[in-house]
Amino acid sequence: MKVLHVIPSIAPVHGGASRAILEMTKALQEQGVKAEIVTTNDNGSDLLDVPLQKCIEYEQVPVWFFPRFSPPIASVRGFVFSSQLTTWLWRHIAEYNIIHVYGMFSYVSTLAMAIARIKNIPYIIRPQGQLGEWALQQRTFKKQIYITLIQRANLNCSRAVHFTSEQEQEETSKLNFKSASFVLRNGLFTPPPIPEAGYKLRQLLKVPEDEPVILFLSRLHPKKGLDYLIPALGKVANRRFTFVVAGSGSPEYEDTIDTLLVSAGIRDRTYRAGFVSGEMKDLLLQGADLFALTSYSENFGIAVLEAMAAGKPVLATSGVALASVVKQYQLGYVAQLDVEAIAQFVQDFLNSPQQAKEMGDRARKLIAEQYTWERIATKMVEIYTDILIPK
Repeated sequence: MKVLHVIPSIAPVHGGASRAILEMTKALQEQGVKAEIVTTNDNGSDLLDVPLQKCIEYEQVPVWFFPRFSPPIASVRGFVFSSQLTTWLWRHIAEYNIIHVYGMFSYVSTLAMAIARIKNIPYIIRPQGQLGEWALQQRTFKKQIYITLIQRANLNCSRAVHFTSEQEQEETSKLNFKSASFVLRNGLFTPPPIPEAGYKLRQLLKVPEDEPVILFLSRLHPKKGLDYLIPALGKVANRRFTFVVAGSGSPEYEDTIDTLLVSAGIRDRTYRAGFVSGEMKDLLLQGADLFALTSYSENFGIAVLEAMAAGKPVLATSGVALASVVKQYQLGYVAQLDVEAIAQFVQDFLNSPQQAKEMGDRARKLIAEQYTWERIATKMVEIYTDILIPK
């Protein structure tokens, strides 16, 4: 079986989806599937420094990178146009048994589905939350036109739509697409434990060894709900804690975060880590006491999974798809998108450290049992097989 994953970008700046596609491809290869990725060198406002127009080994995965058209207008760059990728897909797409397309509102994703339709190659589309209610409320008119004129046909002709949560599936069902769908969550390759991570993190932060550390780790974007989390932390400023904000975003939004921290009175107890990866990211996840993600909408939330794998309780809002798992298995706290509600759960965490530790222990066990990439890839192979060889 030969599978081609198509995605506009795998740059880390775009968040968890970039990591997930690499890990899924790697796990599929371990299942005996010949899986490759085709993408562009997009890196947000920048470009990745990678060899172009040939298959290279990128983080242990075969990846084809093609140059992104890079005009000065940000909205045009964001559409991720690539004429060279167009030519390559037209010539080579028929060499693959099935195409797995990621994303909805980009040139690369739309092109891949259109060519697959013309060449009669079966394809699956993974919307990455872009058909959820919150996402469609942003730039509503443009997206409605795009769906009506272009993507509805692409979606209806897909063999299946791949969702990563029941919440995403339910919200998208209201759009009445004809294609079948399935839910298959992301998995996780768990990094090795860092000895004395809690102590090492507090040394870095220059705080006492028993200081509670609350971690936000995600792409910095208005939908992540920091405009609720930061004011909520301000309401419990009489309690001892250090807040860590890890991630990067636009300069304008980073300035907004600084303003929020000052207004909430917690700027002096907040550590701005910037974008993190590798050992620094692992240290933050393993050394913190509580992971908080208070998004307006999150079709999955890979950082939540990473925090749970590190044995941390999670504070999530109901818009985070994994919140249902957190609630079902008592792995943390699930709040409405409300400052007072979030503040109350932070209080509960600070008041009951032993209970929080028990939540984290349950989370680590759940990830080890249900969210390994081996398990996810095995199921994905079954889905591919059912599409290619109907029973």
